[in-house]
Amino acid sequence: MKREFLKSLNLDDKVIEQIMSKNGADIENVKKSFGDVDSIKQENESYKAQIAERDKDIKKLSKQVKDNDDLSNQFNELQNKYKVDTEKLEGKLQENKLNTSLNEVLNAAKVRNPKAIKGLLNMDDIKLNDKDELIGVNDQLEALKKSDSYLFDEGKKQSYNPGGGNGSNDKDDVQTLTNIFKGE
Repeated sequence: MKREFLKSLNLDDKVIEQIMSKNGADIENVKKSFGDVDSIKQENESYKAQIAERDKDIKKLSKQVKDNDDLSNQFNELQNKYKVDTEKLEGKLQENKLNTSLNEVLNAAKVRNPKAIKGLLNMDDIKLNDKDELIGVNDQLEALKKSDSYLFDEGKKQSYNPGGGNGSNDKDDVQTLTNIFKGE
């Protein structure tokens, strides 16, 4: 949110400062709930680079292996090893995508503590579809909102008015005694 936009609404500078402060705090909370996005991106790029390097190795060996049985066996072993490694890396990429998408959904649901909510979710039912959209998380979040609403920031603020807190019901004993001595 930009200050210029708020000024165009003819808001007082103090009000603008309060809005910007609250907005800054919300942005920091979002950053905390996502974790280090740059490291996740860097890790994904590292996995992709490893897969590309292995594909190059396989192609290079396949050209060299034409008639040699030992090299053919070595090639087959490497190909199987790379296949297993590639499956593991792709699994980690999918896991990163799932965690990132889940963090986005939890943030949108205004979860107070994402780690606590993840512990309550049945992760076996949460999957990514072909469009990289989460399936199975919304029903679980709705159930948690009903059973454990304190885990979510509903934005409801209740005012606190204790009895006599505003001073209207308080007796002023000193003033009462002064009035008695004055004869009032």
